[in-house]
Amino acid sequence: MSTAGQVIRCKAAVAWESGKPLSIEEVEVAPPQKNEVRIKILFTSLCHTDVYFWDAKGQNPLFPRILGHEAGGIVESVGEGVTDLEPGDHVLPIFTGECKECAHCLSEESNMCDLLRINTDRGEMIHDGKSRFSINGKPIYHFLGTSTFSEYTVVHVGQVAKINPEAPLDKVCVLSCGMSTGSGLVPLNVAKPKKGQSVAIFGLGAVGLAAAEGARVSGASRIIGVDLNPSRFEQAKKFGVTEFVNPKDHDKPVQEVIVEMTGGGVDRSVECTGSIQAMISAFECVHDGWGVAVLVGVPNKDDAFKTHPVNLLNERTLKGTFFGNYKPRTDIPAVVEKYMNKELELDKFITHSVPFSEINKAFELMLAGEGLRCMIRMDA
Repeated sequence: MSTAGQVIRCKAAVAWESGKPLSIEEVEVAPPQKNEVRIKILFTSLCHTDVYFWDAKGQNPLFPRILGHEAGGIVESVGEGVTDLEPGDHVLPIFTGECKECAHCLSEESNMCDLLRINTDRGEMIHDGKSRFSINGKPIYHFLGTSTFSEYTVVHVGQVAKINPEAPLDKVCVLSCGMSTGSGLVPLNVAKPKKGQSVAIFGLGAVGLAAAEGARVSGASRIIGVDLNPSRFEQAKKFGVTEFVNPKDHDKPVQEVIVEMTGGGVDRSVECTGSIQAMISAFECVHDGWGVAVLVGVPNKDDAFKTHPVNLLNERTLKGTFFGNYKPRTDIPAVVEKYMNKELELDKFITHSVPFSEINKAFELMLAGEGLRCMIRMDA
């Protein structure tokens, strides 16, 4: 493209300080350096993690910053050493990476790349420790190596999944985070419930409902949704949730409620909130002997998981998972094909849409607990 090798000036939504509305600014986006790709973002969506680090409570604040990590776009140019992508490719930038060389990437059991695993504190590119974004010469920090709340962004090639150009980017972009995390979590890679088993889902946001959908497809007989927001319960039925528990409605810990409901505990549980108490409850509500609890949510940096060791000795299993155990470059293109083949539903997760100029509306919707994913149209 004619802009290759040049600084691009474009619009970006900049978070100048924690908890304050994003500001649409003109930013300069430098050309990609070694092993980097510059992408024209067409669609991006708001994930709870963006809100979490925008609010910056319980995390290390880093501002000014361009947030965003769930998106789809087209490669504008590539840097030195990039051989498997070229301008015009349709891609999903991913908040974690796959260098294809480290022990984790070479293992069939892990997607925790040594070089490119998630780092929420890093605000610069790995190659030279510098930002590719600036305003009047002042650097603006990156977020998760993606920073998709910008019309153009620069991403390490290991964090870019090349996908079918026929796939609608305004749908499949949600696979770059939440829907892959949830859909890979239950049926395929981690919890692996057997047909007829029971599953408890803690948190009925987009990731939790993707997990519920996966449990339904796997043949779970009971899917118990746990959430503090009762307005989510009706919508959750569409994703296979059969029963609902609001911890505020009970005078005992919710894990005890679920154990009583199920005659000993659920076979599998999934925690999707980031609340340390929800994590403990998710573990303590699974059945002894065979129950498996899987943690997905991002906790505060100072949180500590506390439970009695006998809960482990009684053969309950506690697992963590990361991005549904998918390797970004290797696995995500195939997940996109599942959508193209109508084996995976995504459309019902996208409940709102706003133009880029109204990106703060997406934050308002999420903070109010309304909807699941709000699609942000970069060209509007």
